Amino acid sequence: MASYNFKSITVVPPSKEVIDIILSKTQRKTPTVVHKHYQISRIRSFYIKKVKFTESNLDEKLAGILGEFPKIEDIHPFYADLMNILYDKDHYKLALGQINMAKHLISNVSKDYVRLLKYGDSLYRCKQLKRAALGRMMTIIKRQNSSLLYLEQVRQHLGRLPSIDPNTRTLLLFGFPNVGKSSFVNSVTRANVEVQPYAFTTKSLYVGHTDYQYLRWQVIDTPGILDKPLEDRNTIEMQAITALAHLRACVICVLDITEQCGYSLKQQCELFNNIKPLFANKPIIIALNKIDTKRPEDLSAEEKAMLEETFKKDGNHLIIPMSTFTKEGVCEVQNTACDALLAHRIEQKMSGNKVDNIVNRLHVAQPKDGTRAPHIPEAVLAKRAGIKPAEVRKLERDMELELGDDYILDLKKHYDLPNPDHKYDDIPEIWEGHNIADFVDPDIMKKLEDLEKEEAMLEEAGVYASEEEDLTEEQKEIRGKAGLIRKEKAVIRHKHRLNKHRNRTPVSDRVIMKKQGIKRARSLSRVDPETAMEVDAKMKTKKAKPGRDISGLRDAKQVKEVKRLKKRSQIKMNQFGRAGEADRHISAKLPKHLFSGKRGAGKTERR
Repeated sequence: MASYNFKSITVVPPSKEVIDIILSKTQRKTPTVVHKHYQISRIRSFYIKKVKFTESNLDEKLAGILGEFPKIEDIHPFYADLMNILYDKDHYKLALGQINMAKHLISNVSKDYVRLLKYGDSLYRCKQLKRAALGRMMTIIKRQNSSLLYLEQVRQHLGRLPSIDPNTRTLLLFGFPNVGKSSFVNSVTRANVEVQPYAFTTKSLYVGHTDYQYLRWQVIDTPGILDKPLEDRNTIEMQAITALAHLRACVICVLDITEQCGYSLKQQCELFNNIKPLFANKPIIIALNKIDTKRPEDLSAEEKAMLEETFKKDGNHLIIPMSTFTKEGVCEVQNTACDALLAHRIEQKMSGNKVDNIVNRLHVAQPKDGTRAPHIPEAVLAKRAGIKPAEVRKLERDMELELGDDYILDLKKHYDLPNPDHKYDDIPEIWEGHNIADFVDPDIMKKLEDLEKEEAMLEEAGVYASEEEDLTEEQKEIRGKAGLIRKEKAVIRHKHRLNKHRNRTPVSDRVIMKKQGIKRARSLSRVDPETAMEVDAKMKTKKAKPGRDISGLRDAKQVKEVKRLKKRSQIKMNQFGRAGEADRHISAKLPKHLFSGKRGAGKTERR
């Protein structure tokens, strides 16, 4: 099923915006610096790249415009005719054709000037050829301004069209203006079509959606149609004619029997007869609206005869009265129209050639005796006959209603156990970290009995006899004292751990030096000046550690060579103005404060 999403078409810019976009992109995405002392091959490739880049961007832009707009020949006839009515098919195709021709002309210009650039003998001549190529391309785009503006208007209008699927289940309303078509759409769908008490409130197609038998249906409201020749109809009326001609739908003809719409019942019947050829192979429902004001029984004999002659003569169309104001008969019209369309679609499918291929693969099995009576359970037959069952099981719900607040839900009474006395025993689920269900053994009692017999035999043999009976009194006394010693050691160890972390009283350096046998030396202030100077000189001559810049070097000569190499390696970094080895900053080649703003005369000729 084809889907048409005209809202996704990209905006079509005017020619001036296209030129600005392409030239700005060419300036940003291609090299910008060239000098006359460069080799001529490098100069040629510089300008050839600019010409080719501009051509490829223009080609991409125009191809995008051509690819997104629908082609009249490829879309559904309903949309093709609708576009012809709204935008003039010839004008639309002509605009797309001009854009396509401009695309080819730009490609030819690019090829010609690239061929000429290959023979450019100087920077000035290559630059002039590049200017001529870009100028001709932009001139071609400038001439397509009217086509681009027209396509932008078409895009905006296409985006406002309702999303109508020509192949899905559709209910289509038509009739004179102000007969109640929009009110019917608002009643049966979630649409919100404007309703006013004057004619031609609806000026375009509106679509709403509803559900029937778990299927999605679209209901289309069309503008009012007047009874006049086809060539005299305006654009608003032709939209309704297009929908009636091309959409496979159930047509609901809405008539105003009160004639409050401004048109008599006779004129409404004549309109139906005039556009009857558009209803070929479509189910038709006649809806007599506004019966809250005038009932069908109140019609005159002539009007009844006219309705019978108009709608019963050819197709025997269904006539259903309704009122969109009181909602009487609205659902009946909707359901009848949906059923008629479903039956018509099935009939069309059965009359086609594809049905034979499917029917040949189907086989319906039949019973051998030819009869297959429905099976009704005996309990149902007994209930129909009024026979009560012998025993009626008392449900927990009945017990709850009977006992009231005294009822307690007891699920254990339904346990099926060999011994009914075990029903209410407590069953542990987890025992010592293990699931009881994993260790259930049906022979557990027998194994337990065997295990008890084995243990009794081991006890009789004296396997579990204690060895303490063989100890003498002296040995028992030694073991008791050893236990007391171990206990005392544990207490001492525990006290030591506690004392270890307590805050100790501070001890002076004099006490520590005395314990270690160190004699305290006299201070330098109490020594002779000469002796003090000797001591001071000895302290000053203490050997210092070498610096990091000379550590690992053998002698002064090697230090000098290392400094020379360091200074030499710094020259290149200083030329670029780097702060250090990790400095990767690249200053702007085109600073914004120098190149932003409007350019004066001659500024664009610097290259």
